[in-house]
Amino acid sequence: MNAMSFAPNPTAALEIGPRTRPQHTDRLAVCIVGLALVALILKLAIAFNTIGTNDAVIFYGFAKVLSTHSLEWTYQHSRYFNHPPLTAYYLRGIYFLTEQKWCQEIGVHFPLLLRLPGILADFALVLVLLRMAKAQTGLRIPAWALALFAFSPVSLMVSGFHGNTDPVMVLFLVCAAFMCLRNQPALCGLFFALACQIKIVPLLFFPAFAFFWFSQSKARAFLLSAAALSAALWWEPLLRFPALFVQNVLSYGSYWGMWGVTYCLRLTGLHDFSRVSFFDLAPAQTFVMLLLKVLIIVSVLLIAWRRRHLRDHLFMNSLGYTWIIFFLFSPGVCAQYLVWLAPFILILSPTLYAYLLVASSLFLFLFYNITAGGLPWSVAISSDELRESWVPWSLLPWAVLIVGAIALWTKAVENNSPFRLFSFETLRAKSA
Repeated sequence: MNAMSFAPNPTAALEIGPRTRPQHTDRLAVCIVGLALVALILKLAIAFNTIGTNDAVIFYGFAKVLSTHSLEWTYQHSRYFNHPPLTAYYLRGIYFLTEQKWCQEIGVHFPLLLRLPGILADFALVLVLLRMAKAQTGLRIPAWALALFAFSPVSLMVSGFHGNTDPVMVLFLVCAAFMCLRNQPALCGLFFALACQIKIVPLLFFPAFAFFWFSQSKARAFLLSAAALSAALWWEPLLRFPALFVQNVLSYGSYWGMWGVTYCLRLTGLHDFSRVSFFDLAPAQTFVMLLLKVLIIVSVLLIAWRRRHLRDHLFMNSLGYTWIIFFLFSPGVCAQYLVWLAPFILILSPTLYAYLLVASSLFLFLFYNITAGGLPWSVAISSDELRESWVPWSLLPWAVLIVGAIALWTKAVENNSPFRLFSFETLRAKSA
């Protein structure tokens, strides 16, 4: 693997893009949509016949508590419930449905409805990416890469089996980025706010979106629409229990010791780095987590500011770089998070996406297979005893991202001097 092999948007024999012949493009698009439909059916079959992971079981418990008590009570009594209110409302809704006799008679169960939005979001995401590739934005995605994405083993396992809401967040975030390409700041704000209602991590991209629209003097529409929808959906915690909301949702930092830097520190055997958790950490762990978070935030702000004048596919590349920074230095990454960056890496570098897909698929298969006790999977429970059997495999996707980041950086420095280390020159010209 070299710098050239990871260059963004490499030339390919088959591409989906504005310069492709219309008839050729249509045939390729139909094939890719067909693959996405097959994947959707497989995911539905998996979701109908399995329970999923710890997350599905825990979500059921959350749904029951939310229905019995309240959102405030749940935040107050469980540090593990770190989801925004919209997710809580959905959990309460599907819990009510699956408790109905008619729902039980037709075999519709809670884990199925929990996974249904993510399964549908995956299919919609393929359609959005096809639309983006056909738009006059300079963005061209090889057909083979889109086909891999449409039938991604990572999505099959995460959306079909795992049991979480991550794919929905990814769809909304990609739609927000697409609105940047279409010059629609208000719609961008709405989709961005929707992404933040599912998971809080899209706030990491707020500087990129805000600086992008500020550079065009259109930030007001973006900010107003994002703030209005967020206020409408967050009004309950913001007005009634803001401290709990900040503590549980906005301050969540993921698990120490199961990914990247923190896992490597845990391998040292030092007692101060040994605890695996996201709360009650040792001072040394807290300091390292803070340092990593600051590094991520500073890097994200720098990328957003320096690349604020870039348009079309170059703006999409900025989001891909942001995800790489996050996954390289994040204190913790859960297995299902690997769907977060997939479409952005696909756009940034299809070749890197292919390597990452292979590494992520292998890691996830081993993770689910170990925690489910082998094939066929029904329920996968990750215990402390099993953790050390699958966590080392997480180094595979992390290592691919390290090599990919080095290759992309090397190529960027060769082509554009402003990318050199410690350069703060704003990028305006076409770049990597």
